Amino acid sequence: MPMTRRYLTSIAAALTLLSALGSGPARSQTYPSKPITIVVAFPAGGFADIFARLLGSRLTARLGATVVIENRGGGGGNIAAATVANAAPDGHTLLVTTNVVAINETLMKNRGFTVDDLKAVAIPAWAPDTLVVNAKHPARTLAEFIAGAKVDGNKGKSISFGTPGVGTTGHIVATNLFKQLTTIESVHVPFQGGAPLVNALVGGHIDVAAGAVVGFASQLQSGAIRPIVVATEKRLAQFADVPTYVESGFPGLVVENWVGVFAPGKTPEPIAVRLNEAVDAIMREPEVQGRLAPLQMQTRHGDRARTEAYFKDEVARWAKMAQTIGLGEQ
Repeated sequence: MPMTRRYLTSIAAALTLLSALGSGPARSQTYPSKPITIVVAFPAGGFADIFARLLGSRLTARLGATVVIENRGGGGGNIAAATVANAAPDGHTLLVTTNVVAINETLMKNRGFTVDDLKAVAIPAWAPDTLVVNAKHPARTLAEFIAGAKVDGNKGKSISFGTPGVGTTGHIVATNLFKQLTTIESVHVPFQGGAPLVNALVGGHIDVAAGAVVGFASQLQSGAIRPIVVATEKRLAQFADVPTYVESGFPGLVVENWVGVFAPGKTPEPIAVRLNEAVDAIMREPEVQGRLAPLQMQTRHGDRARTEAYFKDEVARWAKMAQTIGLGEQ
């Protein structure tokens, strides 16, 4: 008895479903099949770059594939993010960026992508924010800096605060501090990453810089620059004489400047899970933790589902903070 058209259609649908169900694990087993490119959203030398290079060297051992680091700074992190969002969703092109990718969802339009075009693979490390000044600056605390800035303001002089870029935590926190909480006459000077920012501070081209402690590590160790406040609940052991924002009268300025790994949004879940597990295992390595500790970088662990949930919460949190201080779409 010949098969009916309906029966044939049912068989075809079942085969399609089985194929789809089987493709995820199969892809995961063959991944990676070529070199992995990690696109870093900031220039060499900054927070994200330091993390990416440490991660890349360990991923090679974990996954058995060559890992290439490609710095694509600019556009407040959007150039790199758009590159990865529009890449083939096969796990061979990854993004390493910071909170900026969550902040820019509210702050910037016409980026060529949305956060739905990215899949949060892992958000495994964070570092506290700080304000730093040139070592020649007289202020040693935030209170002293504010007092001096108010005197300058009365003389018609604005202070200039630099950040690693528009949409970074440094941008949001410093804008909140100077524009909203202290109403100090100030001008924001964004840079394309932490390295050019700190060079400008050392060169005396800006008055103060805001960003992650790790991005200033080398110059802090050399004594070329000095922290005047940290965005943590308690003082950092490395800078025991530096007060927190909480101590300085600004309890709302407690910030985690995180770094995360993202893949194109349509990357198969088994590949994203494998990457998440590899990154998590790397973060647990004693040698890795030993290298992160002097930079004041803390590790965080979470599976793929928890990572995705945390990222969505961060998008909402930073949207509220940006809107509170009057930073809307640009």
